[in-house]
Amino acid sequence: MIRFEEIKNSDAVKAYIETGDENLKAIEYTEHSFPHAMRVSNDAAKILRQLGYDDRTCELGMIAGYLHDIGNVVNRSDHAQSGALMTFELLTRMGMEPKEVAIVTAAVGHHDEGTAHPVNAVAAALILSDKGDVRRTRVRDRGRVSCDIHDRVNYAVEKARLKIFDSEKIAMLELEIDTEICPVMEYFEIFIGRMTLCRKAAEFFGLCFELKINGTRLL
Repeated sequence: MIRFEEIKNSDAVKAYIETGDENLKAIEYTEHSFPHAMRVSNDAAKILRQLGYDDRTCELGMIAGYLHDIGNVVNRSDHAQSGALMTFELLTRMGMEPKEVAIVTAAVGHHDEGTAHPVNAVAAALILSDKGDVRRTRVRDRGRVSCDIHDRVNYAVEKARLKIFDSEKIAMLELEIDTEICPVMEYFEIFIGRMTLCRKAAEFFGLCFELKINGTRLL
């Protein structure tokens, strides 16, 4: 059985994540390195655990979360699909069971809002955890905040928390935004596609997705 620590400590995985992030830095994209991979990994497992999934499914969520952006080493365009092919090859070579390879590969291939769908529990948890990682520290160049809406939206977020309310059947992304840096409308301009995908992911688990910004429920 392939464990998460083996994936995390793999020299190949380290190289793919590091180089992929360097590629995104060159085209002035937000951080997609080890902090993002680890946060998404932990949050995906946390979601699955809270919803009652078994330990192995939670670990597959961690693995998918850690690997989900390795396709950036190829190109940002279609990085979910290239990342899925890389994930398939990597996990197969490491000796993971084919059924588990299929689950993780599908999750990685279905995390980008342009082509994604929550095809399994790991994919749904990955979508929610990935889209919930909005934070100031992902902005590389604060000097670009005033002229780049993507940097501005991330930089404006002071706190972001993804919460699962089992009894109310709600998955909520709660944000605290500095509206002097970025008005709420700009957040919607950039993230509406992501929030629509989060709604589909929540529905996979039988939950309603809600977005709460500065104390106000918006979706």
